[in-house]
Amino acid sequence: MQRTRTFTDKLFLILKGLGMGAANKVPGISGGVVAFVAGFYEEFIYSLQKVNGKAFKLLINGRYKSFYQYINGRFLSLLFLGMVISYFSVSKILDYLIVHFELYVWSVFFGMIIGSIYYISNDFKDWNYRTYLALIIGIILGVGISFLDPATENDNLLFVFFCGVISVSGMTLPGFSGSFILILLGNYVLLLVDSVNALFDTFAEIITGDFGFINNLERIRMLKVLAVFTIGSVVGLVTFSHILSYILKHYKSITISTIIGFIVGSLGVVWPWKKTIFKTNLEGAYILDTSGGKVVENYTRYMPEFNTETYYAIGYIILGILIVLALELFGKKTRR
Repeated sequence: MQRTRTFTDKLFLILKGLGMGAANKVPGISGGVVAFVAGFYEEFIYSLQKVNGKAFKLLINGRYKSFYQYINGRFLSLLFLGMVISYFSVSKILDYLIVHFELYVWSVFFGMIIGSIYYISNDFKDWNYRTYLALIIGIILGVGISFLDPATENDNLLFVFFCGVISVSGMTLPGFSGSFILILLGNYVLLLVDSVNALFDTFAEIITGDFGFINNLERIRMLKVLAVFTIGSVVGLVTFSHILSYILKHYKSITISTIIGFIVGSLGVVWPWKKTIFKTNLEGAYILDTSGGKVVENYTRYMPEFNTETYYAIGYIILGILIVLALELFGKKTRR
């Protein structure tokens, strides 16, 4: 699975990591879809499942180079570098765009999901009664999850660890949005906004020589929450990768048809035309609205009116489809 990579390959791998990181932060979008469409999903799962007992033995025995090669370290490190950069850059830009151009951003995402469905289903040829049944089950599960009501915020560290394990599923299971799951669990803002901002502020203060955060109990609490969430995410990432590696090896057709169903079901989450409901206190599960200090607890979907704004939105949907088709072409070239 490992292969020699040129400088261009490495650069594009970081960019793919940026895409995965941004997708993982947006509710309704799955980073796994980016991996699937960009053509590195199986290598991603294969590399993660290499983090096993043998890998830890190499690490404990000080055989760092062997450990790095065994887990396909160059691939994973470049990909995760892109994700980390994304959380402090691209995802911040996305936060701004969703607040100020919400309809058009969701339209692009909606188009990208449609393009992903076309790409994956067009590549899949093993249709039979079992894969059709798996497709239907995937759609039902995807739609069902999208209509669940959010829970309230919970900073219990055991629950935060559980959130990390579950939310990272979006990276390994295309169509299953980890950030949307965090909304349902009530901890989206706590784990993907407040704690990340706390870490960013801490780094900024350390660079300037300010260590006052040590006495800031709220900051320490947020950093502790982020640390536990990160540990849970790593555990979940490795665990899910082992499970998926086994499933893909023994039930590949059923797994892919279920994934297609998940992605179809997720269209309801990213439907562009929705009205948000604002709350001004900190109760329930929210998405931060940075423009006015408010938060969004939930939203209702509606059918669009045919006006200029709608035509622009349709144009952005087409743009989203074209982006995925372009990624598909690039993926084919890099796999030759």
